[in-house]
Amino acid sequence: MRRKRTRTVSVSFDGRGQTTQDFAVGIGMFLLAIAFVFAYLPTLLTPFSSPVGGAESAQADRIAATIVDDLSETDQPNNLSAAEFTDRYGDEDSAKLASKLGLQSADGTAIDRVNVTIRQLDADEDERDLVTDDDGNTLSAGDRYRNQSAASAGRVVTVYTETDDDVCDPACRLVVRVW
Repeated sequence: MRRKRTRTVSVSFDGRGQTTQDFAVGIGMFLLAIAFVFAYLPTLLTPFSSPVGGAESAQADRIAATIVDDLSETDQPNNLSAAEFTDRYGDEDSAKLASKLGLQSADGTAIDRVNVTIRQLDADEDERDLVTDDDGNTLSAGDRYRNQSAASAGRVVTVYTETDDDVCDPACRLVVRVW
């Protein structure tokens, strides 16, 4: 019996199924996928909403310094009068307060929003922890802050009223938020 001869199949490089165009399209798609990953990856690592920048932080810090400087007594820095705070900032609408604090406003409408509050130093963000003057007015001014993204600046102060020399025990916190 004669053995059958095995057949071998050889493939030359000229007969391959990949052309130069296929290679170029494949590499192009690969590079686009890599570029997409590098462009999308930073958004996964940053906060979801952070419209607050350095300008707002500087504004909040400047406003806090201005309020403390305007309301402090010369011999006792950071000792604020509750009545003076209420007179200067308490009953202002947001556009007047914005212009008084040097913020942008146009046609009687405030462009930059600001909230100024004085609360107990160890207090939470609760409305009950706001400091009040002799008439029961809370020491807060400006737009209502509703936990939106805002630049914040704070100062440790003491507050006195006409009937009480030290409303804050041991101190209060002046918080300025700009958004």
